[in-house]
Amino acid sequence: MSDALPLQKNFLIRHATLRQIQVFESVARNLSFTRAAEELHLTQPTVSAQVKSLVEAIEMPLYEQIGRSIYLTEVGEQVACSCREVLNHFSNLEIMLDDFRGMKRGKLRVAVISTAKYFMPIALGKFCKKYPDIDLGLTITNREGLLKRIEHNMDDIYIVGQIPNSNYALDIHPFVPNPLVMIANRNHPLVGKKVSLKRLAKEPFIMREEGSGIRMAVEQLFQEQGLSVNERLTLATNEAIKHCVVGELGVACVSKHALYLEQKEGPIVELEVEGFPIEKEWNIVFPAGKELSLLAREFLAFLKEKGTDYIQLP
Repeated sequence: MSDALPLQKNFLIRHATLRQIQVFESVARNLSFTRAAEELHLTQPTVSAQVKSLVEAIEMPLYEQIGRSIYLTEVGEQVACSCREVLNHFSNLEIMLDDFRGMKRGKLRVAVISTAKYFMPIALGKFCKKYPDIDLGLTITNREGLLKRIEHNMDDIYIVGQIPNSNYALDIHPFVPNPLVMIANRNHPLVGKKVSLKRLAKEPFIMREEGSGIRMAVEQLFQEQGLSVNERLTLATNEAIKHCVVGELGVACVSKHALYLEQKEGPIVELEVEGFPIEKEWNIVFPAGKELSLLAREFLAFLKEKGTDYIQLP
């Protein structure tokens, strides 16, 4: 994170109202005055007026509007990060006071890589039974989207597979195994056989998009054996990939977590392939030095202690 953040946070505390900070953070996160108004239960003119007042106080442009689209300036990105820090401090105070009152409330924002959608809702559901009054946010996105959310400090904690190589330090907590397996249509000639990687390389592959952790793991395994992937299609979601496998368009590599809802006698079968499963793991991460809210710390402890109870593998 930028060294300018502490200075901007102090500036915000001195010159901006809490309402202005809250409104601009919502606008910056949603990149929309309309969605911010809906989220905060305010009118759009009120949202616009609050952001205008903050811009006037800072005396620098925080966003550009091109047509109906909003783009944050570099200053706007930094101010948005500082707004989130300020709001987190207030959230911690609210949670602490609720603790004294014997209550458990507050905001919890979690962002996960797309494959983690197969278990995170289950874990969150169990956590919310314990704390039913929390304000919950769950974002499911691809690796690139998750890295942007980490960079802009948009959530409390993040679930990733492969640890990102980034310019900012992360606190990393290994979580649960995430084995990557090869799948094919049940009618594929390789089903039921022990398959060498060299033989597999002849098959058309359905691959994840560039930057995907699964894609990088597959490409690395093939490169180590002097082989290349015979890529037929590139798709951005596991569900789309599984549908293409059902359609007999090729073989694919997915997280084994993505198969737990599949029927045992269904059209998708795990192949027995040399070098598979590729043993990976899920990691809980957040920016190093980030002050987690009390509720986020509670959820982190919950995941580390009980999270594996809600992981279902076929």
